[in-house]
Amino acid sequence: MSIWEYANPVKFIRTADRVLPWLSGAAVICLVTGLIWGFFFTPDDFRQGSTVKIIYLHVPAALMAINAWLMMLVASLIWIVRRHHVSALAARAAAPIGATMTVIALATGAIWGQPMWGTWWAWDPRLTSFLILFLFYLGYMALWEAIENDDTAADLTAILCLVGSVFAILSRYAVNFWNQGLHQGASVMRAGALAGDTEERVSNVFAIPLFVSIAGFVLLFVALVFLRTQTEIRARRARALLARERVA
Repeated sequence: MSIWEYANPVKFIRTADRVLPWLSGAAVICLVTGLIWGFFFTPDDFRQGSTVKIIYLHVPAALMAINAWLMMLVASLIWIVRRHHVSALAARAAAPIGATMTVIALATGAIWGQPMWGTWWAWDPRLTSFLILFLFYLGYMALWEAIENDDTAADLTAILCLVGSVFAILSRYAVNFWNQGLHQGASVMRAGALAGDTEERVSNVFAIPLFVSIAGFVLLFVALVFLRTQTEIRARRARALLARERVA
């Protein structure tokens, strides 16, 4: 069995129908467990107080905002190289989800930052690159809607996705590139933190429910991409049938 078999729209839809209930159920379990555990059963931080608990929304949303764009990049490259329509439609399906995650990350970051930094917004390298990434999401979705021919839209949005990937990477590593700004460096997904460096490590009291919440966001993203890709495949099929009727 080859992975390219799932480029067949019918096979993809059937596979998605089988896995969606399991993905959705696992996502709900992880999200409910992680968020309730994090918000109600973890102590206040000795510096940030209860404000720190927004980490259970902010960090997973920020990770998914970046990785959603990288998933779109991979799907777009597959479209460019192999011309599989399912990959182009999967990239299109992921865009609104990624944009929503970016909005959640920006909003929760502002709520978290106000009591910590004394301001809702700062032109910090990471914050600014994240805002630009959100604008790329909007531009990507607008470009799909503006072009009637699906293949042409897929080609142009794939190019836009390649350009926007620069800001997806900057959003993740901006603090490493520029030693300035208010946003702290990575303290969760970092080698020192995972290796047990006490200077870098997030306490397990906070880290374990955070990882559960991250798992929930990942599963939710995958489930929504499967669901929306199915919708995009059916919508493309409907447009093709309408076009044939007009010609006839």
